[in-house]
Amino acid sequence: MALRHGEKALNHFFVDPAQISGTEIRITGEDVNHIRNVLRMRPGEEISVSNGTDDKEYRCGIEKITEDEVICSLRFIKENAVELPVRITLFQGLPKADKMELIVQKTVELGVSEIVPVSMERCVVQLDAKKYAKKQERWQAIAEAAAKQSRRGRIPQIAPLMNLGEALSLASQMELAVIPYELAEGMEATRAFMQRLCEVAKMGGEPRLGIFIGPEGGFSREEVSRAEQAGAQPISLGRRILRTETAGMALLAMIGYQLES
Repeated sequence: MALRHGEKALNHFFVDPAQISGTEIRITGEDVNHIRNVLRMRPGEEISVSNGTDDKEYRCGIEKITEDEVICSLRFIKENAVELPVRITLFQGLPKADKMELIVQKTVELGVSEIVPVSMERCVVQLDAKKYAKKQERWQAIAEAAAKQSRRGRIPQIAPLMNLGEALSLASQMELAVIPYELAEGMEATRAFMQRLCEVAKMGGEPRLGIFIGPEGGFSREEVSRAEQAGAQPISLGRRILRTETAGMALLAMIGYQLES
């Protein structure tokens, strides 16, 4: 998030709404150790807090630090306007190695609302329920850290692993869905999609957008056909072939520019 001239970048944390009572805010859990022993903050210093349910930033001063909690006093509430006016779900083809960690971190910084790992035809990685649970926990922690760093108002969620059919069924309930595809012709469809997205966003109500990104081997023609039948629009991201870890970031950056300029 861009700061105004002279504005100080504050450390940002998330709390449950129940931890905000009047002008008192209590921070608990792992953040206490981070504030005490990593950041070495002291009473009197200022931090920002979000409750994860709205687009507000609670500016508060630290009053007391104990082993179990950090007690703060509310100074003022700032309407953040950090969240995009469209709730974006990234349906990400499961990539190899640690690429998903980078994808989670950067797409959260760019404004994604939810990330759904999807098992697709050309995915090399296969995860059973036990292995996926560990991965999901790790990715969720990365999402939370990225949300704090970028001072998001909400923490994007990492969904359970889905197959393509389940993902397409979910996307069919959204207002818009797109599938960047290297064989899509030209940028005309991309420009038309961006225009439509802006029109839908102006209507308010946090409309939903689904973005499908293939794994390293891309989509099969059958998968693209199934996506089209489910209402996803094929678009191009340009003349160059992008890696799976780059494509979602590129499209989110384009969307952010269109919606926030």
